[in-house]
Amino acid sequence: MNKQPNIVFIMADDHASKAISCYGAKINHTPNLDRIATEGMRFDHCYVTNSICTPSRAAILTGTYNHVNSVTTLETPINNRLPNVAKHLQTGGYQTAIVGKWHLGEGEKHEPTGFDYWSVLPGQGEYFDPIFIEMGEEIEEVGYATDVITDKSLKWLDERDEENPFFLMCHHKAPHREWEPHPKNRHLYQDDIKIPDTFDDDYKNRAKAAIDAKMRIKDDMTYADLGLVQPEGGQDIGERATLKSTRRKIPNPKDVSGLKLIDKDSGEVYRFNNREELSHFKYQRYLKRYLRTIASIDESVGRVLDYLDENNLAQNTVVIYTSDQGFFLGEHGWFDKRFMYEESFQMPFLIRYPKEVSSNAICSNIVCNVDFAATFLDLAGLKTPSYMQGRSFRTLLNGAERKDWPDVAYHRYWMHRDPDHNAYSHYGIRTKRYKLIYWYNDGFGLPGTNHGGENREWELFDCEEDPLELFNVYSNSSYQFVLEEMVTLLDEKMAEIGDVPAH
Repeated sequence: MNKQPNIVFIMADDHASKAISCYGAKINHTPNLDRIATEGMRFDHCYVTNSICTPSRAAILTGTYNHVNSVTTLETPINNRLPNVAKHLQTGGYQTAIVGKWHLGEGEKHEPTGFDYWSVLPGQGEYFDPIFIEMGEEIEEVGYATDVITDKSLKWLDERDEENPFFLMCHHKAPHREWEPHPKNRHLYQDDIKIPDTFDDDYKNRAKAAIDAKMRIKDDMTYADLGLVQPEGGQDIGERATLKSTRRKIPNPKDVSGLKLIDKDSGEVYRFNNREELSHFKYQRYLKRYLRTIASIDESVGRVLDYLDENNLAQNTVVIYTSDQGFFLGEHGWFDKRFMYEESFQMPFLIRYPKEVSSNAICSNIVCNVDFAATFLDLAGLKTPSYMQGRSFRTLLNGAERKDWPDVAYHRYWMHRDPDHNAYSHYGIRTKRYKLIYWYNDGFGLPGTNHGGENREWELFDCEEDPLELFNVYSNSSYQFVLEEMVTLLDEKMAEIGDVPAH
């Protein structure tokens, strides 16, 4: 048997920790994801360095922050000549593959490198009958994206060289917007789901960025998001291409009498008596579609775990499940991500490795996605290259909290006021208890950003006393010492990683 462990890295897109039952989710059940936690470790403080798809994926692959790898926005693709963790594993004797969502650019300069086999979705990809770019060639696969990605991953494992260890990145499209569940799962979650306590947040005591964001379920959901068609588009029911071409938002007028919405698949007609009914409908429709796509992800993870068991690979294989960032599930009235607020900032991270990780273990130390690459290399017995800024957290896998661990997470969102979401640019740090955010509100001319000029603001949250992050205590005199300490920590972190401050 290989001394070096195999590594299976499974990543979903936009999967919130609160939608995984081992994280305490009561809204759904994810038995196969829970199995990784039961047989391994759950990380409760794993954070993303930039809460948006493309930059997060670059940080995971390179082990560097986005100001170093230059992937700062959705429109800044990766330079595939950069070193990355897959290349290091290749030279260390590993067979490498990536299947599914890439989202780091297209074309010869941006396609995956460091992988013996790659088959990736162009752009966001489609949920049904997706196109793949496989080793430079375009092919169409028949079926549901989650199933197809799993099939292709298991096929590669079947055809691997059994004499050498393997590194597989299985990257799912789901549960990314616009949430389209597998037909077999469309019946799930018929009962109403509890609406978050902060759903009707008025954004008082917060930075202006919170109220200006265009991510409200009530106001910013589109027909395509919720699988609906407009009444005058009834003849287009079932024509997915027609539905996906429209990004029109569903109206939320004061008087909703006469408003009619139609289910694109069943043709069912919905009518409303008031705005409260409409808002409730949008939330329920959104959450149920989101959770139904996750049902397929959980099934996929179960297939991978079963494969490892059936082929006697489980004992020597590191299995990781994560997401490229967190996601809002109605908290503060929002969907989407981008912000450093907790629901968007926290990533799920589950790991099973029987040789080193005890069952039912929980890690409360802070780790970040920029640390993943160094950890993979450490587990493989390979040196971490000097350019990587992340640190291996292999020593945390024994289940004991390390008091000497640097529990500080840094986040920077560069994509100031993109036209779809209007999220403001910001950076900050989080410790176990406190979170400091600086809204510097400038796009710096980066692709996908807007001009700046808005008033710059600070936010400080006591995450222990105010876990919902409703009260900015930046100007509270009783937090003066904490504020000074957090600003010092921010300055030290930015100096350590070489990011240029704007404050």
